Amino acid sequence: MQEFDKSISFDGRDIRLKVGLLAPQAGGSVLVQSGDTAVLVTATRAKGRDGIDFLPLIVDYEERLYAAGKIPGGFLRREGKPPEKAILISRLIDRPLRPLFPHWFRDEIQIVATTLSMDEEVPPDVLSVTGASLAVLLAQIPFAGPMAAVRVGLIGDEFIINPTYKEMKQGDLDLVVAGSPDGIVMVEAGANQLPEQDIIEAIDFGYEAVCHLIDEQRKILEELGIEIVPCGSQPTNEELENFLKERAEEGIRNVLSHFDFDKKARDAALDEIEETSIKSAIAELADDHPLKSLTKEAPKLVAGEFKNLTKKLMRAQIIKDGVRVDGRQLDQVRPISCQVGILPNRVHGTGLFNRGLTQVLSVATLGTPGDAQDLGDDLNPQDEKRYLHHYNFPPYSVGETKPLRPPGRREIGHGALAERAITPVLPPEEEFPYVIRVVSEVLSSNGSTSMGSVCGSTLALMDAGVPITKPVSGAAMGLIKEGDEVRILTDIQGIEDFLGDMDFKVAGTDTGITALQMDMKISGLSMDTIAKAIHQAKPARLHILEKMLATIDKPRPSLSPFAPRLITIKIDPELIGLVIGPGGKTIKGITEQSSAKIDISDDGTVTIYAVKAESAEVAKTMILNLTRKLNEGDVYVGKIVRIIQIGAFVEIFPGKEGMIHISQLAEGRVGRVEDEVAVGDEVVIKIREIDQKGRINLTRLGIHPEQAAAARAAAGNL
Repeated sequence: MQEFDKSISFDGRDIRLKVGLLAPQAGGSVLVQSGDTAVLVTATRAKGRDGIDFLPLIVDYEERLYAAGKIPGGFLRREGKPPEKAILISRLIDRPLRPLFPHWFRDEIQIVATTLSMDEEVPPDVLSVTGASLAVLLAQIPFAGPMAAVRVGLIGDEFIINPTYKEMKQGDLDLVVAGSPDGIVMVEAGANQLPEQDIIEAIDFGYEAVCHLIDEQRKILEELGIEIVPCGSQPTNEELENFLKERAEEGIRNVLSHFDFDKKARDAALDEIEETSIKSAIAELADDHPLKSLTKEAPKLVAGEFKNLTKKLMRAQIIKDGVRVDGRQLDQVRPISCQVGILPNRVHGTGLFNRGLTQVLSVATLGTPGDAQDLGDDLNPQDEKRYLHHYNFPPYSVGETKPLRPPGRREIGHGALAERAITPVLPPEEEFPYVIRVVSEVLSSNGSTSMGSVCGSTLALMDAGVPITKPVSGAAMGLIKEGDEVRILTDIQGIEDFLGDMDFKVAGTDTGITALQMDMKISGLSMDTIAKAIHQAKPARLHILEKMLATIDKPRPSLSPFAPRLITIKIDPELIGLVIGPGGKTIKGITEQSSAKIDISDDGTVTIYAVKAESAEVAKTMILNLTRKLNEGDVYVGKIVRIIQIGAFVEIFPGKEGMIHISQLAEGRVGRVEDEVAVGDEVVIKIREIDQKGRINLTRLGIHPEQAAAARAAAGNL
């Protein structure tokens, strides 16, 4: 392919697309560059395997640490398992791409995005999404594109396209919008409790830029003489469709309108109808029947057509009657119940959230600064994370059996969404220096477990005594679109997600939105429909929040007795060496005497943590005394620690000593030091002099009785 280079500008921020320079054997490849960040995106197609009834799309985002001038850590000194951020970017690329491939398409497609260069300003994720679209089109794979993505930030009252890392940190919004010529196909956002209207305007603002990128991709294809391969229509087998309708349609209708069925009963009834239909197909296809040639594949073909028929009937029931399979109205939330503190208080905080048949148990654990997640060995400019949310989805939650595996992309993605929803309401590190981990265990799933995790996490954090600024709730919205008829569903359950067109998760406080995630199964959605979905989610969120606050309305006033006690103090960075001592002797001594653990940062921040508050206070007092500035004339109570011929050494504070010369031990002449003091004696002393070398000379002379009494009182309070 001939080389082609094009630059696109957004308010002075350029995106450069280079085609034909790299990876010539890939089906399609493009180098996307902005600033010093460059991502190579390739798309390759292979013949589909026999028997596959789904789109085998593989999307991988890969980081190369040389992109930022780094050498990997560890023994092997090479990249290994992708970090969590890379997995999330893989999902970000996959989600807007997948709905734009034909539903009938079964060829294998692999998208690989590799960051080759990265500065500390331009994120590579949205560049990768746009690059994936162009690579697919260059590979001439059937695709309802072009598709593109941009990030929208909000600084003050101004929206910004593709903000830098610094601008994202300063702003109140981090929103990614992806769209096609038919409309918006994906939204993902974290926000600082922004009103619904601000979010809607940001999405609209971003889609304008998306449309510009779509037009530029079209121009590139025109100049290269490459035509977009149309998706075409899905091949149908009308005879098989009619065969199944005659035998199954009435039964499916009855099941879908049987509102007393729960998920288990509904699934069992549908499975029975499907099984009967398959047996009927095998038995009834006589030698002269037009479908006789399909006999061997009857189970698979009937199963596929059965899903299509169930989907049509469920959607028709919602479009025509406005009634869902469980009898709810379109904007109605399922029954909700909440509990906190259901586990013994060895666990720092728990929240159990039930919405219909969806049940999530969230468990909060408080840790020390040393428990923060180190992010240094990837391309993320963030060094560490102090709030972690992990999401687990065991097979028993849907009544299935399968081997347990490490968390997959779905689990990591749902955990990240819940983490993003909660982060804006966490207390500042200066006020609450704990590292916080919440684990959400999905115990039963029937739709919207990620939003159940948000609600469960809020309950668990308040139960743990974490002073969050606002409680957060969430709801998942769905969509049924048939022609011009559109129905938005509040709080979708599993079958509505599986057979519907949209999964739109909205989380936030009573003030505003903290997180969004929208995925489509159709090629695009209008802004009017998205705005309606966002507005319809608000009363649902507030209803859920009301139920949560009826269980626990504010964070508990105290932490679990088994949570570590943390104290943070600030010392002069020049005194860090004094606290540590030669070979760590001083800090080890403080740790042994107090039973507390101590972390010291380079800026002089000292974090003290212990199981018992008393231990932390002892360590704090010792460090403050050790770093306290001593002045000539100050009076203290100290302990004799050594005696030499010309005087005695007194420990004023742990790690800080001074010497009393024999002449300063008592009025008149002292023959032997041992005649006045012994090792272990507590004595009242005054600082007589601090010489140029920092040596402290002490005296027992000239101390006023009131000074001595005050020193003894202060020592008694330590």
